[in-house]
Amino acid sequence: MRGRDERSGALFSYVDLEARVPNSHPLRVIRALANDALAALARDFSALSASRGRPSIPPEKVLRAMLLQAFYPICSERQLMQRLDFDLLFRWFVGLGIDNCVWDHSVFWKNRDRLLDGDVAAKFLAAVLAQPRVKRLLSNDYFSVDGALIEAWASMKSFAQTKARRTRWTIRLRVRRIAQSRS
Repeated sequence: MRGRDERSGALFSYVDLEARVPNSHPLRVIRALANDALAALARDFSALSASRGRPSIPPEKVLRAMLLQAFYPICSERQLMQRLDFDLLFRWFVGLGIDNCVWDHSVFWKNRDRLLDGDVAAKFLAAVLAQPRVKRLLSNDYFSVDGALIEAWASMKSFAQTKARRTRWTIRLRVRRIAQSRS
């Protein structure tokens, strides 16, 4: 069953996350773009969800969290859940209230994999990049790679690539290809 994408806790909490994020913060623009793309995919989300059972993590929140994982140097789902637990900006962007519990990392990656297997994540990225307001946010002028992460991933302990790393690289490559094809 599909979970609902709404923030709770405003009635009983004295901390308003909306007021804590400055109006000039760049994630405000990105969140608005993401929400527009997510609204267009409501039917795809409903098609992936079962009609009965416990509510899942709302797919909108999973996709917003995946955006944060791509924007910030967060290498694992555990680290992402830790950041969601203590970072108010992350909570606001994903749509979690201040009193909401953060998901377990294993539940998150299962929901993420369901979205990736159903090609909903690719449709989401395509819908975001298709918006005219995104053009001014993209640039082909400069690209950098953090060599520390590459060196760490090539250590003796990490010969077998995990599915999460392959997925993250696949998403980044798809975004680059879509951005290059649009320019």
